[in-house]
Amino acid sequence: MRILLVEDEAELAAWLARALKQSGFVPDLAPDARTAEALLAANEYDAVLLDLRLPDRHGLTVLGQMRNAGDRTPVLVLTAEGALQDRVRGLNLGADDFLSKPFAIEEVEARLTALVRRSRGVATPRLQLGSLSYDSASRAFMLDEQLLALTPREHAALTALLMSGGMPVGKQRLAGKVFPHDRDVGPAAIELVLHRLRRKLAGSDVRITTVRGLGYMLERGTAGSGEPDEAPAADAPATDTDHG
Repeated sequence: MRILLVEDEAELAAWLARALKQSGFVPDLAPDARTAEALLAANEYDAVLLDLRLPDRHGLTVLGQMRNAGDRTPVLVLTAEGALQDRVRGLNLGADDFLSKPFAIEEVEARLTALVRRSRGVATPRLQLGSLSYDSASRAFMLDEQLLALTPREHAALTALLMSGGMPVGKQRLAGKVFPHDRDVGPAAIELVLHRLRRKLAGSDVRITTVRGLGYMLERGTAGSGEPDEAPAADAPATDTDHG
């Protein structure tokens, strides 16, 4: 999917573009309203990720001009937390969805995917592997028809594994999904997150296996057949045990 990313904060824009590319999106970056309008005029996009605080013009002005010109490309608006006035104005101008800063990259990806599917008249899918299912609209995992309680890092890891389509996910790529703001995270941190996930999947027909040299893979087996889980390395960062 080709995405127009309109964001003037260079570090945030680079992070978003890198993360979207890792997930198969093709992002074009516009640091201001003028560049965004030129790109919109020259290209067709599946969706637009639009920040409002642009240096040359308000993002809602860009949105209003799009809709006035008959451009119905789905637009996901980035807003400051609690910015009710922006949301109301955005809805009146034709915004399709909103996301408050700060946000998790997996939520950006899920919302963009849902917007594109809706624009194409395709229902939001429910991904399934054995007794494990994922609803991309609610972003909820169910195991044996029960809500699976996950931390944000566990959710990011399990989402990446389930969406890989049965292919191994490399440790470096998985780290980029789970720790998007920390490029220097060590392998022990990923192992700790997977250790906790394996414990939560224990006894079910879904397991996380290690594919040597390739990474990790989510696969279906018989109930209770999970791969023996090794204890995480002793040097895993303490911060990962709190809210991740």
